[in-house]
Amino acid sequence: MKRELNEANQPKNGADLFVWSLVDAGVDTLFGYPGGAVLPIYDALYRNQAPFKHILSRHEQGSIHAAEGYARTTGKPGVVLATSGPGATNLITGIADAIMDSIPLVIFTGQVAHQVIGTDAFQESDIMGITTPITKYNYQVEKLSDLPRVIKEAFYIATTGRPGPVLIDIPKNISEEISGKEFDSDFYLPGYQPTTKPNPLQIVKLADALSKSKRPIVLTGAGIQFAGASEELRQFVRKYNLPVTSTLHGLGVFPGTDEQFLGMAGMHGTYTANMAHYECDLLINIGARFDDRLTGKLEHFAPNARIAHIDIDPAEIGKVIPTEIPVVADAKEALNALIGSNISMPDHGEWIDKLQKSKEEYPLWYNRSDEAISPQWMVEQVYKASKGNAIVTTDVGQHQMWAAQFYKFDEPNRWATSGGLGTMGFGFPAAIGAQLGAPEELVVSIVGDAGFQMTLQELAVAHERNLRVKVIILNNSALGMVRQWQESFYDERYSESLLTVNPDFVKLAESYGVRGVRVEKESEVPALLEDIFAYDGPVVVDARVVQKECVYPMIAPGKGIHEMIGVKQP
Repeated sequence: MKRELNEANQPKNGADLFVWSLVDAGVDTLFGYPGGAVLPIYDALYRNQAPFKHILSRHEQGSIHAAEGYARTTGKPGVVLATSGPGATNLITGIADAIMDSIPLVIFTGQVAHQVIGTDAFQESDIMGITTPITKYNYQVEKLSDLPRVIKEAFYIATTGRPGPVLIDIPKNISEEISGKEFDSDFYLPGYQPTTKPNPLQIVKLADALSKSKRPIVLTGAGIQFAGASEELRQFVRKYNLPVTSTLHGLGVFPGTDEQFLGMAGMHGTYTANMAHYECDLLINIGARFDDRLTGKLEHFAPNARIAHIDIDPAEIGKVIPTEIPVVADAKEALNALIGSNISMPDHGEWIDKLQKSKEEYPLWYNRSDEAISPQWMVEQVYKASKGNAIVTTDVGQHQMWAAQFYKFDEPNRWATSGGLGTMGFGFPAAIGAQLGAPEELVVSIVGDAGFQMTLQELAVAHERNLRVKVIILNNSALGMVRQWQESFYDERYSESLLTVNPDFVKLAESYGVRGVRVEKESEVPALLEDIFAYDGPVVVDARVVQKECVYPMIAPGKGIHEMIGVKQP
């Protein structure tokens, strides 16, 4: 597109063009932290009175995880701005997290001026070289005239096909250069044309396989959420009476309370979901990676099944599991095609009955404790008090698995967690981003005491913006999952996994102007949750939970999905 600029609204420099380009892209929230190489941009934000919010994080990692939480729960790209050198490198963990979990981000980094690039100038880093393996695409702006087009391209690439992070590196001289009176942001990317519509012949093959299957299973992933295909999934599953399992990131795309839902599959999935994968004769994967935490030992994953895989990213199909019926397409398009196929299903009532009986006989379980709060019970109380309507974020570890197991998500865009990279410190800033994206919603961040300490400085943002985020720390004074593995596989040698010194989280929260509460007895929990969920502001709850509690079921390393330990026996 071309914009004609008159004398009254002519941009002063490249930084002004940056601001205007973000407005054109529909940005409503920018997560950032200023520094020398981006001072012209921050000056332009001030001078132009930019019509979008700027959220000043207290660490760049807080910025990018907040942008991830915003993207995960709104469906819109998260937008981040950081300075050169350490500002840019502080984003690396979040960028790697986003590429693993297919989160759409557009990331802007400042850079030293063109004339000193390569001279080890102050706060120079080769962010292009550093981020090439962990971005969907990256740019360094060479000419001011390219800036509006590059920004428009970046938003398109980040949000189409398989979503992911795109980085734009802007040298300071580009931001300072006096602009012309018009700019062109039109673009054409002949080498980037994601396939969205399925090959009709592949749909016929999949329909034929389904018509002959007696033990079918549908595995759901985040690709369904990215495609906005939850309703189509429900229609497909209802029409053909299919049992459903989910990956960690697929939770919510199909109702967790529905009788056809068997639960999350994988290392800490339900017995029924994993055994369904082991015994099925047709597995239809829609929008999920066959990652190692899902599959266990590959030779035991769906060993007698025909594998069908619907995914918009052709690189994922056949990467891990040999796939007989590949369908490269947007999940919504593929599901609509299958819904319209009018497949004649064989009677698989015996299979459905077996799975329902298995759900009853092998439920998720835990033992209550007298010494402290049972963490699984705590998650159940959060679910009950929130009526299942909260947006929930987590870090990684035991609390993450308990949240996935015991909080039942009935809708998409209600769950934000770090999956592929497994990033401690993700949960709290992600909750900040989610709350900014959905200001009227209840946002609960379930975190561990260790992970929370990695990004707790973002309490300043929660107070500054009076965000109603509720932080529930499942405090076991340990690196919980590390401790569990040391108990199970390292003869209880708890090497550096027990936290003998933790802060007083109540005083810590209060020092940031945030309400803090400690709870040690289960009898106090229901009233506390009712109180804090009604409170108009951020709250940190220090919930003292059983230190040596373990997450079960569990598939041990090197074992198959049918070789679970810690299964509740009928």
